[in-house]
Amino acid sequence: MHIPIVATYRLQFRNGMTFYRAAEIIPYLKQLGISHLYASPIFSAETGSTHGYDVVDHNEIDPAIGGIDGFRRLHRALRSHDMGLILDIVPNHMAASLENRWWRSVVERGKASPFAGHFDIDWGRKLTLPRLGRPYREALEAGELRIEADAKESCLALGYFDSKLPLLPASYRLIAERLEGDVATALRDVALIGERPERDADFHDAVGVLLARDNHVLAESLDALSRELGLIDDLHKQQPWELIYWRDARRNLSYRRFFEVTGLVGVRVEDGQVFADVHRLALSLVAEGLVNGLRIDHVDGLACPTSYLRKLRQEVGPDIPVFVEKILAEGEELPGEWPISGTTGYEFIPTVADLLADVDGLAELVRDYERFIGRHVDLDAETREAKRLILRRNFEGELAALVRLAQEIRQRAEVQQAGDDDILNSIAEIIVGFDVYRTYAEPGRWTGRDEIELDRATASALASGRADPELIAFIKAMLSGAGDEDATTFFIRFQQLTGPVMAKAVEDTLYYRVNPFIADNEVGCSPGSARGGVRQFHRRMASWVKGRSGMLATATHDTKRGEDARARLYSLTCAPSVWADSVGRWAKINEENRRALPGGFAPEPDVEWLLYQSLAGVWPPLLRIEDEHGLAELSGRFLPYVEKALREAKLRTDWLDADEAYEKGVLSYAMALLEPANRTFLEDFAATLRPFVEAGSINSITQTLVKLTAAGIPDFYQGSEGLDFSLVDPDNRRPVNFANLERRLNQQQAAPGCEYTLVDGSFKQWMISRALACRRENETLFARGAYRPVEIVGSESNRFTAFLRELDDHAALVVVQRPAFGRESDGLRSTFLLLPERYDGGTFEGILTGTSFQGQTSLPIGIPLGGLPTALALARLR
Repeated sequence: MHIPIVATYRLQFRNGMTFYRAAEIIPYLKQLGISHLYASPIFSAETGSTHGYDVVDHNEIDPAIGGIDGFRRLHRALRSHDMGLILDIVPNHMAASLENRWWRSVVERGKASPFAGHFDIDWGRKLTLPRLGRPYREALEAGELRIEADAKESCLALGYFDSKLPLLPASYRLIAERLEGDVATALRDVALIGERPERDADFHDAVGVLLARDNHVLAESLDALSRELGLIDDLHKQQPWELIYWRDARRNLSYRRFFEVTGLVGVRVEDGQVFADVHRLALSLVAEGLVNGLRIDHVDGLACPTSYLRKLRQEVGPDIPVFVEKILAEGEELPGEWPISGTTGYEFIPTVADLLADVDGLAELVRDYERFIGRHVDLDAETREAKRLILRRNFEGELAALVRLAQEIRQRAEVQQAGDDDILNSIAEIIVGFDVYRTYAEPGRWTGRDEIELDRATASALASGRADPELIAFIKAMLSGAGDEDATTFFIRFQQLTGPVMAKAVEDTLYYRVNPFIADNEVGCSPGSARGGVRQFHRRMASWVKGRSGMLATATHDTKRGEDARARLYSLTCAPSVWADSVGRWAKINEENRRALPGGFAPEPDVEWLLYQSLAGVWPPLLRIEDEHGLAELSGRFLPYVEKALREAKLRTDWLDADEAYEKGVLSYAMALLEPANRTFLEDFAATLRPFVEAGSINSITQTLVKLTAAGIPDFYQGSEGLDFSLVDPDNRRPVNFANLERRLNQQQAAPGCEYTLVDGSFKQWMISRALACRRENETLFARGAYRPVEIVGSESNRFTAFLRELDDHAALVVVQRPAFGRESDGLRSTFLLLPERYDGGTFEGILTGTSFQGQTSLPIGIPLGGLPTALALARLR
């Protein structure tokens, strides 16, 4: 059954959300106006997974969230309400966990495993397993490794604390040599069976029989043998894998990771058999009509995204929507050859910022920030330094592998040899020079778009003065993808590396280092860069009408802060001097809580600015400073964010080498901000924040109505139809009180539209339900209708923005408000919308006000608003 996509609602399964719980809230989502549930990954993940991206079995629906029976229950609930399901699938990686049967087979049998080719592993060396808490030799001599019988998995294993790593079947012979009697004979017999991979099931059955029969005797024998360090070492050497210290993974890993997460191993879906094995269940759910659309996680990680998407389209047919998780850089467009519906909508966030962030105020805020921290910030230089850091430290191994490949290719080409460092510098500077996440060329096939990006990156590398021109030319030639297997591997690995470097350097480093305006420290945006303003907003909105029907997102599980927090922070640009003066005042009030450390004060000015701005974004609008419980609850959420922000910045502490004294100093400062005893600060902070809260509430309503009426698919992250003042994950995955949301919506449905409150989220939720009902009834208008900006004149013209969506004789008028910071205005009667002549005398139906009005070429703006902060009205013209 084809169900038009009116709006999607992202639901995070796990953390208490099961299929059965989801089925219970379907009536509420239908009442809200949602057409499609947009589910986080549902396939079996590691035990205790909180997100589902650590898949262990692509062909099983996770029993932890209800299994196949629960999934069918959810489908019935959706079907009974004429709703569909969009499923998030994860083709790029799986959990490098022994719960993953494919990975367990690879660990046990190495290259002989039938799944050895399913993972992106360098089989020119042993499989590295970064599980040790210290270097291997130290762990061995400390007696931390032992031989164990694993009755659950019917195998012998090398144990390391809670890990039981299956031994190569041939290793059983080595153990048998140290034993006598029937047990030794039995071990030799099962080793003989195990040496034939096609008899894997017989092998494990035989080991199971042995363990059931002789487990006690064998356990005592293995315990004694575990004290023979030489035997343990010999066993370790015999395996197709080697245990390494977890800190060494960044420079010594034999498999491709998801970003820098060693617990997630890359999957080779570019191979036809692997594609089939990974997608078998997902495609069957689509074919059965249980899934109505797919979201592709981390498409940039795939070896050949274009070929993958074409293959997927061939499998699902022409009518199933496919969305890709893809972050577009400024001015970047999706490859036109991708057979997809669009992206998951990150690019909508900077579009909203263009509308709601004051251009001049942002520039002033950046200057105030630089004065406060005592230095000028060169954003381009900061970005490049962050990339260099990430490349040479976090992705040291991936970069070294490219250098090795380049050297091998140069040797065969019989060109003049170059030093490893020279090649490394040249490769690194090209990667640093990319302004986009990656190119999408395939071996021997470059598009003009990708060639332009490569030319820009190589030109940047040359301009840096850090790279050799001859090597730059050589690397660029290698990136043609033509040539032998090594050249193709270099070409693919290079493209798979630029995206993770950009993500970790910008999203997870720069966004915590450069903090003048943290609403812009968000996926798809750029910290403190000049905004394009209302004109740029209109250009973007108009361009989407001609594009794909992608999602429009204002919050996701990956955004750095909730959509209402960001909306409030936009208002800082309306009064930058008020904000800057306040930060200076608060820093003096809390000066006694700063700590002098050898590396400088904790916190330093830049972190102070970040702390106050972060707190301003998430401060609950109804929180009173007398509410000690509320302050404690906020502190409990705020402090983990602060710790994460410090470590992600990688300046004075980080995840690899935490500076405990520095972290303790900053955290104690942050904690003191929310102590009830700090009343002088709290009173000042709350009073200063009040007009920003009010302005942010207006911004939130504007942001939401624009999303509801733009070309594309409005997407709502769980709970964001109310107030979303969340911080970065895991804070944004907290459980949602759906009972309260449903109860409030029912109350709002019965209330007159003019009786609204902004600060509790009720008006936002009610407006969503009204606008989605309108959008559902006028699907074609909002999906394909032209976009026309409406000129506004008069005393309050800068305070509003308006546009029309037009299709034949059908139109929607949208009027949204920009914040009038800290003041009330009575100038609506002297502010006018200049409508085209065809609307003169036409009748508009107010969707939010419930009243009608006549169109005029010069329409007083207060008429469509009808006392509300926004307006949505429909017109049918003769």
